[in-house]
Amino acid sequence: MLDEKAKAVRYAKSITHGALIEQVIPGGVDSPFRAFGEVGGQAVFFEHGEGAYLWDLDGNKYIDYLGAWGPAIAGHAPPEVTARAIKALEAGPVFGAPHQTELELARAIIGIVPQNAVEMMRFVSSGTEAVMSAIRLARGYTNRELIVMFEGGYHGHSDATLASTTHSSSAGVPKAMSQAALQARYNDLNSVAKIFDEHPGKIAAVIVEPVCGSMGVVVPQGDFLKDLAALCLKHDVLLIFDEVITGFRLALGGAQQYFGIKADIVCYGKALGGGMPIGAFGGSRAIMSKMLPLGDVYQAGTFSGNPLTMSAALATIEHLKASNPYPYMDELGARLELGLERAIDHAGHPATIARAGSMFSINFAREPVRDLASSKAIDKKAYARFFHYCLDNGIYLPPSAEDAACISAKHTKQDIDHTLEVMVDALKHAFA
Repeated sequence: MLDEKAKAVRYAKSITHGALIEQVIPGGVDSPFRAFGEVGGQAVFFEHGEGAYLWDLDGNKYIDYLGAWGPAIAGHAPPEVTARAIKALEAGPVFGAPHQTELELARAIIGIVPQNAVEMMRFVSSGTEAVMSAIRLARGYTNRELIVMFEGGYHGHSDATLASTTHSSSAGVPKAMSQAALQARYNDLNSVAKIFDEHPGKIAAVIVEPVCGSMGVVVPQGDFLKDLAALCLKHDVLLIFDEVITGFRLALGGAQQYFGIKADIVCYGKALGGGMPIGAFGGSRAIMSKMLPLGDVYQAGTFSGNPLTMSAALATIEHLKASNPYPYMDELGARLELGLERAIDHAGHPATIARAGSMFSINFAREPVRDLASSKAIDKKAYARFFHYCLDNGIYLPPSAEDAACISAKHTKQDIDHTLEVMVDALKHAFA
């Protein structure tokens, strides 16, 4: 790990810009996750990205495993996407009116999602907006107010979803919003059943990340998701899949395809847009027809479905469909996972690896993370040392001990092997 003098040289421009931006943007970031508050030090300022790599203002090159928090499935600036986006920009980036590309994109997604799970959909501008709208739709469709969430899950920053016990520290959220969101434990179906029994006929929906990405990567155990879907059906409660991260990453058809489970409403986000700001939510024709102007659930947005974003998203879907990168990304993920597990076992480090397809996390806890309670055992200080050793050696990871890292279709086996070399040494520093 570099000493402070060496860091001052390596990150000179990031340090300078960091001091300047803090004067005009709170905390120097437009999203708190980007700050290095948990790992310490100055956040790195990036200049450009290409494929699996990022370059910062000082010219340092990184193998990127943040993936822009998930959406860089095809890598940064995929030419198939950027070319389509430039063409759309030249034709006019926003009309505030219907256009052909949103029709084409909706048809493309509906044709991909299995089991006729999506018959109609709406486009918005972010995953937060998609989830917020889906929850409102669920409440309007069922004429019920209560929502069941899972401790440690993250569903964006709307009032309706900040009730999660790891993300409830925000001021300004009315108590009534938290009281309308009931907390269950992920991978614990009995905790959901108990809530259903305590509030019969009052629950509109259960919202879940099929694979949790904000308390370490946490995969569903056994038939948890299948049994959850069955329980919701039994109690006439809608099941919402928040696929802002898993959608188009676990499989082209998202978690519904990956796990073979049909949700009532699905939410998509950043992964869909190929780098452009986007969100979407969809479901059956009966549920979606509750939206205005057909029904009485309100949602609107000038930039919803704008031609620039729709063109980039359509190009992304077409590229992923034609190239089918999923077996390759899974192979790379398995290669990294195996190498890290061997290093951890050999050295006896208190750490575990969690992975679902191209999503992974190194959890600095002796026991595997299954839910929020077990995630609290993660050693954040050890992760901070690990993170900075990787950063100083050209490996960029999430600046948080609990957020998912991602592999793209542009990573190579050589990238993975070099990453393993760095991470094996980083593990030694983490527990020094």
